[in-house]
Amino acid sequence: MKKDVLIRIVGLQSLGSSGSQEPIELVIGGEYYFRNGSHYLKYEETVEGFDQTTINYIKINPKGVEVRKKGLINVHMVFEKEKKNVTYYTTPFGNIEMGISAARVNFQEGIDHLGLRVDYVLEMNGEYVADCFLTVEAQSKGAGNFVF
Repeated sequence: MKKDVLIRIVGLQSLGSSGSQEPIELVIGGEYYFRNGSHYLKYEETVEGFDQTTINYIKINPKGVEVRKKGLINVHMVFEKEKKNVTYYTTPFGNIEMGISAARVNFQEGIDHLGLRVDYVLEMNGEYVADCFLTVEAQSKGAGNFVF
């Protein structure tokens, strides 16, 4: 896969204390590289009303998936099958303790395309929030028709 990629991320977002959920989708340009047996995706995102951006890194390897956010929002989420990982999600409004238990991690790769799906249980501050999913697809910008 080439360095310049288009990344599509679809996930499930919990909304407030009501527990209602809403899927979110982001399609953005980014970078891809392969190093030491791991696939990496990098992209920047902005939050409305703030000047500072957040740089996102997604690392995919046989052990699992890591998502790091650095900037306005800071977090290091680790998704490993049948293992619970705890982290802190830091925002301008405060910190939230997150527990992530991945039930399934599926990864597929092609010449100009990567596909990832993670099904996981999300806890916040020690309380169950939802059964969630995250899908990530990346494709080389020069590959022609995008598969998304």
